Amino acid sequence: MEIRPLTSDADRREAVPIVRQLWSDATAGEVLDWTGEENYHLFGAVEGASEGTGHEDGGAAACDGDLVGVGDGDLVGVAGVLVAGHLHHVRLAWLYDLVVDEPRRGEGYGTALVDHVEAWAADRGLDRVALASPLSKEDVHAFYGDRGYERWGYVLERGLEEAGRS
Repeated sequence: MEIRPLTSDADRREAVPIVRQLWSDATAGEVLDWTGEENYHLFGAVEGASEGTGHEDGGAAACDGDLVGVGDGDLVGVAGVLVAGHLHHVRLAWLYDLVVDEPRRGEGYGTALVDHVEAWAADRGLDRVALASPLSKEDVHAFYGDRGYERWGYVLERGLEEAGRS
């Protein structure tokens, strides 16, 4: 298994069905729009790739090179990250999307993607990795808790349309 940056339109199109397992209410076009934003970084866990075509060690060094794309392997999971500076007044990697193809869950791909995001963030001098998760996703909370992530508060939101502000 390798973790690779997914930067081309073709890479992101290949990631859409997996991302939509997390965001089932999003259209393919919406997924392509947000994964193509300038500050959004999408990484893919690729099974069965040829040696030397990407990055295998969980670190982030190969993400700055020219070797991108899924190419000859099967995309089995993705992680999408934005660099932000609002939480705790520190620079952090906000992990928006982490999803492994449902039949491949429990095989270590999610852990490998989280490890990769953490190494990628550290290589860029960021202070933290943070994320939000719905209250009902207790298995997700356990996954991150087992990896040392701490719940320290709540994310509160209000739709502006419902508030009569759109």
